[in-house]
Amino acid sequence: MTSDEIRESFLQFFIQKGHHIVPSCSLLPEAPNLLFTNAGMNPFVPYFLGERTPKYLRVADTQKCIRAGGKHNDLEEVGFDTYHHTFFEMLGNWSFGDYFKKEAIQWAWELLTQVWHFPKERLYATVYKPNEGDPAEFDQEAYDFWKEIFLKEGLDPKTHIVYGNKKDNFWMMGDTGPCGPCSEIHIDLTPKGDTKGALVNKGDVRCIEIWNLVFMQYNALSDGTWERLKNRYVDTGMGFERVAGIFATTKNFTDFSKVTSNYDSDLFAPIFQALERQSGHTYSGKIPSPSAQNDDEAMADCAFRIIADHIRTLSFAIADGILPGNEGRNYVLRRIARRAILFGRKLKLPSGFFADLSAVVIEKMGKHFPELGQHAETIKKVISKEEMAFNETLSRGLHLFERWLEEGIASISGDKSFLLYDTYGFPLDLTQLLAKEHGIDVDCKGFEQAMQEQKDRSRASQKKSAIVLNHGGSETRFVGYDEANLTHWETQLVNVEQQDDNVYIVTESSPFYGEKGGQVGDTGWILLADGQKIAIINTVWQQKTLLHQIQKTDLSKIENCVNQPVQLSVDTERRKAISRNHSATHLLHWALRKVVGEHVHQAGSWVSDHCFRFDFSHFEKLTTEQLQNIEQLCNERILANDTVFTEETDFDKKPENCLAFFSDKYGNRVRVVHLGDFSLELCGGTHVHATGELGQIKILQETAVASGVRRIEAITGLYAYQYNAKLEKQLKQLEVVFECPCCKILEKYQRALDQKKQFEAMYRQSLQKDSSNVVQKQQAIDGLNCVQFCLQTIDMNTLRSLGKSYFTQNKVDVLWAAGENDGKGFVLVFCSDKAIAQHKEANALIQGFLNPLGANGGGKTDFATGGIKDVAVLKTHWGKLSF
Repeated sequence: MTSDEIRESFLQFFIQKGHHIVPSCSLLPEAPNLLFTNAGMNPFVPYFLGERTPKYLRVADTQKCIRAGGKHNDLEEVGFDTYHHTFFEMLGNWSFGDYFKKEAIQWAWELLTQVWHFPKERLYATVYKPNEGDPAEFDQEAYDFWKEIFLKEGLDPKTHIVYGNKKDNFWMMGDTGPCGPCSEIHIDLTPKGDTKGALVNKGDVRCIEIWNLVFMQYNALSDGTWERLKNRYVDTGMGFERVAGIFATTKNFTDFSKVTSNYDSDLFAPIFQALERQSGHTYSGKIPSPSAQNDDEAMADCAFRIIADHIRTLSFAIADGILPGNEGRNYVLRRIARRAILFGRKLKLPSGFFADLSAVVIEKMGKHFPELGQHAETIKKVISKEEMAFNETLSRGLHLFERWLEEGIASISGDKSFLLYDTYGFPLDLTQLLAKEHGIDVDCKGFEQAMQEQKDRSRASQKKSAIVLNHGGSETRFVGYDEANLTHWETQLVNVEQQDDNVYIVTESSPFYGEKGGQVGDTGWILLADGQKIAIINTVWQQKTLLHQIQKTDLSKIENCVNQPVQLSVDTERRKAISRNHSATHLLHWALRKVVGEHVHQAGSWVSDHCFRFDFSHFEKLTTEQLQNIEQLCNERILANDTVFTEETDFDKKPENCLAFFSDKYGNRVRVVHLGDFSLELCGGTHVHATGELGQIKILQETAVASGVRRIEAITGLYAYQYNAKLEKQLKQLEVVFECPCCKILEKYQRALDQKKQFEAMYRQSLQKDSSNVVQKQQAIDGLNCVQFCLQTIDMNTLRSLGKSYFTQNKVDVLWAAGENDGKGFVLVFCSDKAIAQHKEANALIQGFLNPLGANGGGKTDFATGGIKDVAVLKTHWGKLSF
């Protein structure tokens, strides 16, 4: 059977058993504690926990999964054996309080033996039998069902039923929550198939698990005890690649002479064929052994498996909007991509090979996963950019690594491995791989220490104090969606609390929106029973309690008013401005996905009354044309004055095209915000009634937040009008300066710019012919060519251009350059790879020179700049500069 036939027959089988087939959920998980969707059960956790009600009691699916990073991390094993993957599909069938063990076991046996024709005598079932101290009791029920099946098939239950303890046969979601025994089905793949169950759960690749049936019937409590669940659940999982590999290796169970490999299936064959064409190596399935690290053929086969697995992971992740980056799941993807590219280098594959392979994956998998084809261009573009960027840093990092080898180092210190990681983008496993090839060790503990020190520095710079109050667990009833409640809302004061210099009040109910979901908190007033009016300067949520912040100076006016009636009034003009900007984020999100692509997902936002920020996943800077198109689309919808309305619904009944953000945790009831008929998002914020209320959207700028994350800052309403009016005023002023109408300013400026470039070219030629008038010092120190020069009456950009030209053409290792203009001084430093290897880093050098002078500078290891307000100070110390 082909992989497509296996997948289709599995789903069709469970359709016949009354199951509803659900599509695979995104690899971007809903649970905030997961890096990726890593198991078939992830999307169904809210049903097991009772947070949502399932739409269907019986479902089946094939779920996309990635296991790399975090608790479940198979990355290091991939390629070095025949069965580990970072990306895989998990086939599964589920019962939410419907059928239980009898049907699950009978159907599993029926599919395997009657539909797929697995050899019955080679199959074994495990049943839970607790050791001393293990939870619950022997799973007699599952044992009896399996016993009945094996006896009917003429097989001995004593041989074909194997017991397992908590480690192998009891599944828990966490320390607490739904759990229960599981029953696994294993297949004996030895040549004769006569091991009689001796290899089950022994870690032998010749006898492997193919299906796990989990029976959730208990609830683990925090005190260590157990109770039976009201509803019992079935959760099964079958590794698709494993089953396809068994069919392929055994040639539909006719030949058990070879060790089974997942990579033998047609899921990987097209990728291997493409690699064979590019590398000239024919894949044979060899596994490298520790004693044969120099086996070139085995290592080439290993590289094939790594590249094939990793291109599937990258293609599927990018299709789901997860892009390579520098943090969290995004960095895991970057590591996976770089690992594949490095192994591609070992095969001497051409530049761009990895991005080209995405087309092979899409061709093979796109029929069942249409999102691959829909995002084909984006997938290739993202991988191509990642490949190009890594090839650049890889070359520099390898050069540094080779220099260390030439120096005769016996091991790679933690500092050195962290330098490769932090400066050149080498994940630790890549450094370990390179070190292993040359027979040297890596100080992993030293690396982890350096990594932790960097994290500690980052946390210290971002540390915020949390609000921790004892408000008695009061739950505030929020009434602020209804505009009729925004002023003169009558309620009761429940509590007044102080933390440091901040004072917070708690009321029984409130129309004030507390800071949440990126939207700032409301401000306004509270009217006390004695007629005193106190300003509320901010509102925040603490769990289910709204905390209204007031000035510390007002504490004496209100501290004795607890349990008294009060009136709350929101600053409605400010609230309207905030609502305009929040609706604008939805409008912008829609326009971004229209113009840039559906891989764009919100990665964060901040909404205030005067502006908003919108962070989104994307792999490159937006062009001016794209920004103009986005802004125009937004303003077209504003002119259309589309209706904006909200509705509450069950999470599972939300419209199919409704966007949800996977970092948020949703309960059974959710709030859907509609903008006309074109935008639907889950959102708890406040909004306008029609898009026309926004007036207009003006994009101020688009910048990078992190690798793979961009940010747009924009304004609406009167702020947009005032911004445009200011621009118009500035244009009028430029017309006076340039003595021409605004339509001619650019042309006139370009002529002046051309003249400046001609001046620079003349200056550069003069510098090349005779540098004696600018070069003040030139020395060879520790084999490094070090130069210092100074130019008069020059701006920083020109100094940078001339300095870079001189640095490159004269093969300088450390170049110090200074310039002055309008009484201000500029300094810059260039450092070569050779200099960096000797710990001469531009950013450290320039800070060491400027900081004692009360000036600032910074940059990267190879280039840094700085400035000093008083050029006289620069001149005094410039001559004392030491290389």
